[in-house]
Amino acid sequence: MRYLSILFLIVFLAACSHTQDTKITALETQMNSLLEEKAAIETVNRLFVSTDNRDWEGVKACFADEVVLDMTSMVGGEPSKLTSQQIADAWDAGLKGLKAIHHQAGNYDVALRDNDADVFCYGIATHYLPNATGQNSRMFVGSYNFHLKKINQDWKIDHFKYNLKYIDGNLELHKYVK
Repeated sequence: MRYLSILFLIVFLAACSHTQDTKITALETQMNSLLEEKAAIETVNRLFVSTDNRDWEGVKACFADEVVLDMTSMVGGEPSKLTSQQIADAWDAGLKGLKAIHHQAGNYDVALRDNDADVFCYGIATHYLPNATGQNSRMFVGSYNFHLKKINQDWKIDHFKYNLKYIDGNLELHKYVK
């Protein structure tokens, strides 16, 4: 009888240990997933903040070497395949004369798959340039679809799509850029 009790205790402890290991593994998996999701969102946030600060090296660091850039909802045409340098140069030229740029993003939705992530978010971008009309700003309201790849342990954007809902404010603000 004592032998059976000891055997039962060993089996019970082994089962508890296995269950505990399974719970720890599940928690580690969830924690890693949350950390990866946070890192992907941080890449998108760094892109917006770097753009607002006109930190073009910071902008380039958020992108993969080659990016599909889709701004067709705003400008028409077809998506373009560009280098991170080409994007930074184009944004520098297009935003150069503005006094201030401000991006605000939220409502993030992230889907992770191994070394890929899809990130959706709402976004508002405001351009500010004091001018004689007194209508000093224009606001772009829409959403973004990003695809990111894990490259050397960092999330990099390799597909950027902007989905314009509407533009408000001074639609001719660019005419006042000096």
